[in-house]
Amino acid sequence: MDTIDIGLSSLFFVFLLIFIPFCLDYVYKFGLFKNIANSVVRMTIQLFLIGIFLKYLFLWNNVFINIVWFCVMIVTAVFSVVKNTPLKVSKVFFPLLIAFSIPTFLLVLYLNHFVLRLPNIFEARYFIILGGMLLGNCLRGNIIGLSYLYGQIKENQKSYFYLLGLGASTYEAILPYLREGVKIALKPFIATIATMGIVALPGMMTGVILGGASPEIAIKYQIMIMLAILSTGFLGVVLGILFTVKVCFDSFGCLKLEVFKERK
Repeated sequence: MDTIDIGLSSLFFVFLLIFIPFCLDYVYKFGLFKNIANSVVRMTIQLFLIGIFLKYLFLWNNVFINIVWFCVMIVTAVFSVVKNTPLKVSKVFFPLLIAFSIPTFLLVLYLNHFVLRLPNIFEARYFIILGGMLLGNCLRGNIIGLSYLYGQIKENQKSYFYLLGLGASTYEAILPYLREGVKIALKPFIATIATMGIVALPGMMTGVILGGASPEIAIKYQIMIMLAILSTGFLGVVLGILFTVKVCFDSFGCLKLEVFKERK
């Protein structure tokens, strides 16, 4: 079964949907009109450009180019995390780069070799697409986890120093914050897994079915990607926190205030 193409005239009706949030914003004065408009324009331009780029990326299917593009995706994800957390990019960029690279590379190659059994584990159609899905969820988890941990320790330094005063190491003192940060970061995704297929059909499954595959194949792909996202997200958040702790705390276990962005 061929996928139904969405023509330019049909796409016009798609863009009419944004008048719903525009009207609600106008009536209730949320002040989101400019943000919504900018986001929609950026999304449209970025997706069309990446669509053209991916067309040639899949056509060339060059291992070196695929790896380079995947590295660009990781670097972009790290910058996005730092932008949305209170930490300075100069302080935590490299720790987060390592924390993102380890789980995403390992999980994508694991899926391509052991699950999909591809002759070329760097095949663009799988390597780039699966990697992007894993990175996106790892990104969201790190934003939540890092923001919580460093925000809580900064605001509750007396409690943190109390633990250090009792003889706890830096790791032991941050452990309660790490546990809570990881829980908060992963709870939404765990809830999504629990209700999948009942509350809503997930994105990948919908895309595979619309692409012409049978529901049975789509289900197996969806199970694969959800478990991979869970593993990548879990490992990515834990590594992100542990690696940044190395540069954000001094040898006495004190949080370095210079790692935080200056408030404007």
